Amino acid sequence: MTVSTSHSRFIDAAALAGIEIEVRDFPEGTRTAEDAARAVGVEVGQIVKSLVFMADGTAVLCLVSGANRLDTARLAAASEAASIQRASADEAREATCYAIGGVPPFGHARDLPVFFDRDLLQYASVWAAAGAPTSVFEIEPARLVAVSGAIVTDLKEE
Repeated sequence: MTVSTSHSRFIDAAALAGIEIEVRDFPEGTRTAEDAARAVGVEVGQIVKSLVFMADGTAVLCLVSGANRLDTARLAAASEAASIQRASADEAREATCYAIGGVPPFGHARDLPVFFDRDLLQYASVWAAAGAPTSVFEIEPARLVAVSGAIVTDLKEE
């Protein structure tokens, strides 16, 4: 595997957090939850979508099960924001230092509030982006909550 700058930056961030990860690279891409689940060979629900939203103009990260669609009203309640909008590609990159499709769940350019979809806790392990749209890594959900400093909440649209 060729290690990109994004991979290296994320692997370094994981090491600083005390986590040794194994990045798996899929040249065909893992941009969507369905693509990632197919590549890894797991249920779509085990894929962590890292979604950046603007809550009253401040970037927040939502770690959502690949099987779920995020409910912006629930995010507004959890973040105590009056206004929720999907971050633009530029806003997401500015907040995280990663491109959409490869945003990892931690190790960003600056500290962000992180909200964690409670549905991810039902799995023994989940898979998240590792800094590039072609790479993922496996982690236990409780460990991911701890290392990302996430607030566990109900985020899925009913």
